[in-house]
Amino acid sequence: MTTTTGTQKGQGRRPVVAGLAAVTLLVTTAGCSGADTAATGGKPADAAKLKLSATTAAAKGTLDKANWLLEDEPDSLDLDTQGTSAGRVVLTNVCERLYQLQPDMTTKPFLAEKADAPDDKTLVLTVRDGVTFHDGSKLTADDVLWSLKRHADPDMEQADEFGNVKSMKKTGDREITIRFKSPDALFTKALAGDAGIVWNKEQVTSAGKDFGTPGQGDACSGPYELKGWKSGDSITIEAYGGYWGKKPLTRQVAFRWASDSALVNALKTGAADGTYAESPNTASALRTSKGLDQHYGPSTASLVLIPTARGGLKDPQIRRALSLAIDRTGIAKSGYGGLVQPWATPVGSGAWGYEKPEFAAAQKELDVAAPATPTADDLAKAKDLVKEAGAPTDPIVIGTDSSQGRTVVANAVRSALQRIGLKGQIKTVPTAQFEEFYSDPAARADIDVLVGDWYISKADPMGFYDNGLSDSPNNWVGFKDATYDKKVRQALSTLDDAKRAELAIDVQKRFVDAGVWISVAQVPSALVVSDKLTGPPASQAYLYYPWAAELGLKKG
Repeated sequence: MTTTTGTQKGQGRRPVVAGLAAVTLLVTTAGCSGADTAATGGKPADAAKLKLSATTAAAKGTLDKANWLLEDEPDSLDLDTQGTSAGRVVLTNVCERLYQLQPDMTTKPFLAEKADAPDDKTLVLTVRDGVTFHDGSKLTADDVLWSLKRHADPDMEQADEFGNVKSMKKTGDREITIRFKSPDALFTKALAGDAGIVWNKEQVTSAGKDFGTPGQGDACSGPYELKGWKSGDSITIEAYGGYWGKKPLTRQVAFRWASDSALVNALKTGAADGTYAESPNTASALRTSKGLDQHYGPSTASLVLIPTARGGLKDPQIRRALSLAIDRTGIAKSGYGGLVQPWATPVGSGAWGYEKPEFAAAQKELDVAAPATPTADDLAKAKDLVKEAGAPTDPIVIGTDSSQGRTVVANAVRSALQRIGLKGQIKTVPTAQFEEFYSDPAARADIDVLVGDWYISKADPMGFYDNGLSDSPNNWVGFKDATYDKKVRQALSTLDDAKRAELAIDVQKRFVDAGVWISVAQVPSALVVSDKLTGPPASQAYLYYPWAAELGLKKG
């Protein structure tokens, strides 16, 4: 799955850049072990039986060096200016946040040793004592406040997370007080993402515009420090000797990047120790490889169809009919080796960072609107909906690129349309041009639906459903529902988890029933690693949690 950027910060997918990198890494020995039995053998995995685990077995032995693959080179290691997935995979081991996303997708205070809420519009953070940056200087409340204000700068990636913030002040030697215009249920979850990184003020200001480029320091306090970045070749991090927390099991990690067949071959030959595969097709190509384990974890990511208001799918009944007719199981098998799961909502289960049983039950209730494999009854209902709405006379134009997964989805959508008496037409653009569909309304002026993919950075479904607000730039189909808007805003201001989950489930049903977007599948995170190694999380937390510190040998 080639990934693309959404138009809202904190959401979307980053592009996988096609490029070649020399992969001359340490060769590991081969054995035969699969971490997930559903993903072994010569046939596609059965997505319905795919086991999702937040963690892998704890490592028992230390490792001197790991060689890790990224699917592209980071544009920058300053996540305020360039928040790419590749950069996060590296920096999550180097930079720490005020809160920390856990492997099970819950959050907890972290560099903020303690968090208090004296009222529903105030958050008081106590900064952890005894923490040093990698240059040896002490991390202070001044650094925290400066970092928060940098994140909030309108020119920075995380500025939208601070739209509800009224003030941020230092109110004690180790205390920061944040006041909100209205209660903000998701702000602490944002602090577990890039909005919560604490920078070394002096180091960042000294580097100026060069911060985050090769040759600059990392300005962080995590278990690893940046030791070198050779542009076009590699990035190296090493365990920081003065780290305040638990000592990492792996001393050094060398990152290199490769795409497509080069990445697969490096792992197959043992030239690399592991990767977090952004594309399910990468994991699928390695399912039968000896010497490698695969682990799948909960993620917020999903494959989706995003309709526009151009005409063909403007009517919600036509959108509901299309959802009933899509063969999601066929897409999972043919397009993604069975490593995505047919799914009724546009948010993966990794978003269930609280009230998981309630969200799981609500998900099952929505399966009727998005069947994994449509039955004769489903198709009959879909045809009735089309008849009631009045079938559009012009073909419904499906926007895609030529990547394997999207091509399969586009063809499946065209087939679904044909099964219910409608015409479908596929418009294919080069992969390099595909991102324009998200960012430029003119680029999607000639399509009725986009074959897309999406993720959210927060482990809360309400981090997604603002996309259905009447004024959202991602509400391309022009959905307007005053009750929906009211409930979304109410949920975003509801601090009680149980009450917010109740509202989120209501909002979720309204979104799915209206077909604002049409969900196809959830996309689990995929860890591919040498069968001699274990320890890192398998969930999407790997983007925000110091996974390398827990990577080590299976045997002591």
